Amino acid sequence: MVDERDVSKLLSSAVLIGAGQVFYSASQLIERIIVARLLTTEAYGEISVGLAILTFVTTIGLLGVKGGIPRFMSRYDDEANERGAWLTGVLISGTATVVLTIVLLSGTGTISALLFERGDSTRLVALFVACIPFTVGLELAVAGIRGRENTLYRTYARDLLYPTGRLLFLVGFLLAGFGIHAAAMAYLVGAIVSCALACVLLNRLVPLIGSAQLHVRELLFFSVPLVFATVLSNMLTHTDTLMLGYFRSSHEVGLYSAAYPLASGMLLVLSSFGFMYLPLASRLDAEDERSEVGSIYELTTKWVFIVTFPLFLTFVVFSGDVLGIVFGERYAEAGNALSILAIGFFTSAMFGRNRETLSALGFTTAIMGANGVAFIINAGLNLILIPRYGYMGAAVTSMLSFVVLNLTVYTVLKLKCDITPFSRWSTRTFIVLPVTLFPLAFLLRGAITLTLVTLPLFVIAVGLCSIVIVSVTGCLQPEDRIPISLLEQRLDVRIPIVRRYLPDPGYSNN
Repeated sequence: MVDERDVSKLLSSAVLIGAGQVFYSASQLIERIIVARLLTTEAYGEISVGLAILTFVTTIGLLGVKGGIPRFMSRYDDEANERGAWLTGVLISGTATVVLTIVLLSGTGTISALLFERGDSTRLVALFVACIPFTVGLELAVAGIRGRENTLYRTYARDLLYPTGRLLFLVGFLLAGFGIHAAAMAYLVGAIVSCALACVLLNRLVPLIGSAQLHVRELLFFSVPLVFATVLSNMLTHTDTLMLGYFRSSHEVGLYSAAYPLASGMLLVLSSFGFMYLPLASRLDAEDERSEVGSIYELTTKWVFIVTFPLFLTFVVFSGDVLGIVFGERYAEAGNALSILAIGFFTSAMFGRNRETLSALGFTTAIMGANGVAFIINAGLNLILIPRYGYMGAAVTSMLSFVVLNLTVYTVLKLKCDITPFSRWSTRTFIVLPVTLFPLAFLLRGAITLTLVTLPLFVIAVGLCSIVIVSVTGCLQPEDRIPISLLEQRLDVRIPIVRRYLPDPGYSNN
């Protein structure tokens, strides 16, 4: 049985985080659009490679403690242990990050020669490497805020200030004539300012100076498998970009880097639940309420699927139109890549917060294994397909890797914990929406072309149709009263057409 208080807290957090994530993702997309439209596809491709290096090395520097800090902080009630859990993560991750930064700064010339085409790329690499310590610092501070289950401060520091600062600095540096280096400089200054603010906000929740009980052994024992899991996960999402930079031209990297962020943007709703999901699920597990973890996982996954579906359909059916609208007509040729990538990313929406569920229940080694299997497939297929098929080979590889990853995690979660995202209602939802709406969308594709005006209208129309279809085909369950009531409160409206089809609270799932 779902505890309404826990679900309401999770959904309220998801609404706030979702708003912040929308702003963050929109700012990030605007950054890419500005660079893609003002610079060449080759320059955009090289900046994308630099961002892939930044993200990949930041993940290594964090050493898995980004997930360990909130898990342990949420289990303690006193400041000494909470402070100690965070400081332990800073000590472990900070040491690794400093070493990595020094090593990479000394090897910028080699990295430039391997992955970039421009002669002045060494400076670009050095600027992105300089971002690493401050980006790690920001993530550690946000992890501490997450451990105190405070969504507001996280939204301020990471979702509002960080992207806004980057965007403003990017425009300023471009206007000042810094060209291709403007993006790296914007990331550097933005990370410094946001890291400082996040630390100030964390200090309000847990004073950073005071007695502390370190938890080195516990945090390492929990985080070491996550080191490999998160590194493999990031390699899974960035190896294709790096290998494209090695085997093919920067132009192809630019095309692929237009399709990839749009496809990954579908996970915005899924990530909105992630901030509160891990500490909440961890606390419920500590209280021996594993069945409630399964119920919350199942309910949230169904709604992530419903809310994400309109974008998925649009990206698959009208992919060329979407790329042309967002990045310009010269990127529309990557439409098939966007359709393929959208299928891969949508499997994550279909399986929900599966890896966070395993992590909260303590099965971090299983996550590492699942990511390892997916990465091996990703790397192997990239080696075969990218030299021959370029960015289309990378798209197919990424799609297959995400499918394998989610199926593997699903199998482990089912076998070890008897937890799945599939109930009678969610399974019906997963079948009814695609079967009903995809044939209609393909018929429309031959008759209409989406524009800047009609694109959002089309997505909204698909969303409304999805809600109606879910309501009238028996996909709603009694627990859906919780998200629907929250939505009505937030919008100050009533949704009678949906409530009419809600089963009574005593209706059985069996």
